[in-house]
Amino acid sequence: MDKREEITIAEYQLTAESFREGTWHHDVSQNRDALTAAMPRNPGKILDIGCGPGRDLVAFKSQGHTVVGLDATPAFVEIAKKLSGCEVWQQSFLNLDLPNAEFDGIFANASLIHVPSDEMVKVLQDLHKALVVNGAIVMSMCRGNWEGYDERPTGKRYTAGWEYETLAPCLEQAGFAIVSHYYRPPGLPREAQSWVVMVGRSH
Repeated sequence: MDKREEITIAEYQLTAESFREGTWHHDVSQNRDALTAAMPRNPGKILDIGCGPGRDLVAFKSQGHTVVGLDATPAFVEIAKKLSGCEVWQQSFLNLDLPNAEFDGIFANASLIHVPSDEMVKVLQDLHKALVVNGAIVMSMCRGNWEGYDERPTGKRYTAGWEYETLAPCLEQAGFAIVSHYYRPPGLPREAQSWVVMVGRSH
């Protein structure tokens, strides 16, 4: 496994329970709605990549979707299975092994932030193959032009910042058409919005 992934997964493994408590009530319904609106079928089959403890698995399932989770952190895989009752695969982003043309939508909420920039196109190509024709992807990414280890008391996570201008070419190179993008949290001036969300469609 890539060293950058290994170090990041180890930190999440240590902090899995506090991460669940800290993020379970974050409202990302805007991002979930953007995905389901762009999908060719609704309800459909969704892959939640970097699903963490399973908050969005629970939300999508309650809307009638068939949802599969994917995470590289063993503790998250266990917690997500238990809390959502969904199938959850343990895989890392740089070593994806996904079925072809299986999903109507892929939800990547604050997860692909951990993909090194030199690997992003390959990861997006792997995700593209897993989507049906006209399948949709939603990616919520930290804004900025920086990359490296984010030091924490419990270890460190490898994270990369992106802007629309830097991420759009990666999506297009991987075979996606960009449907739209927006910034979060809503209601703040642009410079205070620390997330960019990309909506893409396979073709």
